[in-house]
Amino acid sequence: MEAPLISLLPLVVLGYLSGSWLGALTVCRLAGVGDPRLAGSFNPGFSNVLRLHGRWLALATLLVDAVKGMPVLVGAILLELPPWAQGVVGLAVLLGHSYPVWHRLRGGKAVASAFGVMLVLTPGVALVCATLWGLLAWRVRTAAVASLASAAAAPLASLWLAPNYVGVVIAFTLLVLGRHILNIQRLGRGDEPPL
Repeated sequence: MEAPLISLLPLVVLGYLSGSWLGALTVCRLAGVGDPRLAGSFNPGFSNVLRLHGRWLALATLLVDAVKGMPVLVGAILLELPPWAQGVVGLAVLLGHSYPVWHRLRGGKAVASAFGVMLVLTPGVALVCATLWGLLAWRVRTAAVASLASAAAAPLASLWLAPNYVGVVIAFTLLVLGRHILNIQRLGRGDEPPL
């Protein structure tokens, strides 16, 4: 095993731990408003906080969820881990956000966290996906449509902008799409809540 890879397991653990910090819970507690897991879509993420408590708390949630995994990812880069290993650390952040053990595995959809992870590992891909998300959310007014489309576009963007990370981005995309199964079902029935 190469010396830098010895540090992979501790970084994966740190990635999961940082990912499991749910920004929505912290922001809503500090603001003295209700737990977003108990109302709306019951999801502790940007979109539900936006619907329940407004744009400022939603933006604070987005910020926390996007930046929380960045230090451990920067560590993986500084240790010169190969792209696949950096991706494993990033995936640990997303799994921590989606399935936090301290919250009975009831986490968020990992969209904001995936943006933050990709902003460190594949900044061009992250910016393309964020632009697409913003345009679709503005036009369609449905976060799930914007999230699903931008996640699906990420592997294509990575082929162009970050070819060494294509496999990593595909893994992130599959997790985000999997976390949106209920949204896909609601979209099919026409009862997905708007932004």
